[in-house]
Amino acid sequence: MRYLGGLRASSSVWKMMTLPAVLALPVAAAAQDTAAVISTEAAFGAREIQQLSLSPDGTHIAMIVPMKGRGAMLRIADMVGGKIADPILSSSGDPESLRDCRWSTNTRLVCRFITTAHTGTDLLAFSRALAIDSNGGNRKILSARTNERSLGIMQDGGNVIDWTADGAEGAVLMTRKFVPEAMIGTLLARSAVGLGVERIDTVTLTRRVVEPARANAIEYISDGQGSVRIVGSRAMTSGGYDGAKVIYSYRKAGDRAWQPLSQVASTVSGGKSGFDPYAIDPALNVAYGFDDRDGRQALYKIALDGSLKRDLVLARPDVDVDQLIRLGRQNRVVGAAYATDRREVEFFDPTLQKLAVSLRKALPGRPLITFVDASANETKLLLFAGSDVDPGRYYLLDRTTNKMGEVAPSRPELGKTTLASVQSITFRAADGTMIPGYLTLPIGGTGKGLPAIVMPHGGPGSRDEWGFDWLSQYFAARGFAVLQPNFRGSTGYGSAWFQKNGFQSWRTAIGDVNDAGRWLMSQGIAAPDKLAIVGWSYGGYAALQSAVLDPGLFKAVIGIAPVTDLDALREESRGFTAFAQVDTFIGHGAHIQAGSPARNADKIKVPVLLFHGDRDRNVGIGESRLMAAKLRGAGGKVELVEFPGLDHQLDDDVARTAMLTKADAFLRTSLGM
Repeated sequence: MRYLGGLRASSSVWKMMTLPAVLALPVAAAAQDTAAVISTEAAFGAREIQQLSLSPDGTHIAMIVPMKGRGAMLRIADMVGGKIADPILSSSGDPESLRDCRWSTNTRLVCRFITTAHTGTDLLAFSRALAIDSNGGNRKILSARTNERSLGIMQDGGNVIDWTADGAEGAVLMTRKFVPEAMIGTLLARSAVGLGVERIDTVTLTRRVVEPARANAIEYISDGQGSVRIVGSRAMTSGGYDGAKVIYSYRKAGDRAWQPLSQVASTVSGGKSGFDPYAIDPALNVAYGFDDRDGRQALYKIALDGSLKRDLVLARPDVDVDQLIRLGRQNRVVGAAYATDRREVEFFDPTLQKLAVSLRKALPGRPLITFVDASANETKLLLFAGSDVDPGRYYLLDRTTNKMGEVAPSRPELGKTTLASVQSITFRAADGTMIPGYLTLPIGGTGKGLPAIVMPHGGPGSRDEWGFDWLSQYFAARGFAVLQPNFRGSTGYGSAWFQKNGFQSWRTAIGDVNDAGRWLMSQGIAAPDKLAIVGWSYGGYAALQSAVLDPGLFKAVIGIAPVTDLDALREESRGFTAFAQVDTFIGHGAHIQAGSPARNADKIKVPVLLFHGDRDRNVGIGESRLMAAKLRGAGGKVELVEFPGLDHQLDDDVARTAMLTKADAFLRTSLGM
């Protein structure tokens, strides 16, 4: 096993301890022999540990770890005895997928599965919750069941919104999607429809409704102590639901009457206006949420005592505050985070702020530290720490003994791989605007005259951040320079930067992406005629559209699950409750024709390689098939690789390994390497 060192405890540094040897071994070893020599593609294509959860008493850790291919399994680590039990639950990933597991008691867990099914022309997702003992026994479905009398299907199997409920051991509050029932000739019909909340005993499965079904409800927020205090509902119009507006109501402590809290409206640009509640602090009797402040998102708190007194908690003049930090079984709010060139956290809890400083000293090479879970009394903390050159590791910290030990690496297959450092840079766009981004250069060498890749992020409502990225690190390991630009249309920098989003303002967004390529050449980083572009989702759209806007800039294009036609993307949402919002986001006008690469395939003059899973619910595989057909019709060079049974993330190490292998060969051939 790897010894973590012998740091002596002090007022600012935690003493590291070794855990039992079995816990220091890669937890994915049961699925794949990580000691064997594997290819670079297999090492980077391997999937990370999916999730860890700490039992209330802090003695056991539930781990969802990948199996070879697309499956996942649940294993329980005994932190006292130093043993990892055999898997007690698994999923094949074809199509059911084990997504998360958390403890309801010291010996019982609640796990959630996702699966997909074709219903006519639509590909629908279904979720179900399962309770299981930590030894694998007593498996019970927690999600409500439908039957032959049901007048509809139940996609949403419910989510736990409160793990402590009314204080009874094993009781949780869980949302339930009520589906009406009917029976001819009887009075047994059930008319309840919509989203409600039930109190469920995860051991006995006894259940009772604590919030009746509301037809237009989309969200409930508990105070972490068993009381539902906030409900969010979609606004209604004469034509049905208004996808652009959500109305929030709240209750005073100890009161059952609902009172108005806020309205959140989606703007034409894809942003939001109005206080959007995320969590409740019952001790302060406030709701925490986000709202606009001078064009950027800020964190506020609003009193739930009837006064609706509003206070600013945290704002930045340069970037959005975009994340609440929550801890423990009651999910108490302890801080907030934002990303400048790196992600930063500000803790409201002075003890945790001091602890965070100590941890950064104890783990100097892994500054990205996240509290993952805590024991019921918060004396034991499960945390994650990583960096640009470390995919991350999980640690268990005992605050009573000031000792901490490593539980498992996130990606054991990369344990012996030296990774490339990532640096924050800015480059000048054509109109003079300075665009931030992240540059990853291969290890060694001068960093000049390299084959280079521009890699725009997905979204477009997203942004890249400093840290480990398996795709950019793979290409750096293969000798490519990689630049990830946060082009205008990215989130995190305020509404002016986001503009009308990366589709409606595609000329600006794609112009910035192309200027990233020009900067690589102007700096001598990219060798002449050795510049390519690679993107996933919106990034795939940007990669294709970049070749429409400037056909001679990039010499090869790779699109992974790309959007290729804006009207096709819109139609994929028709019939779903989010259609109005998607329709507004995409918009109407001349940009649909000019901004759809499939409609401008004749302008793309370089080789194109596409990858897509045929169970993708984010961007249907029909978009890649359409793009490939249009390119062939225009005489272009294109290849489409389809992955049966996989969704938008291509969450399969075999598929990812194959994708990396083919992408590398394609780029080397196309760039004449």
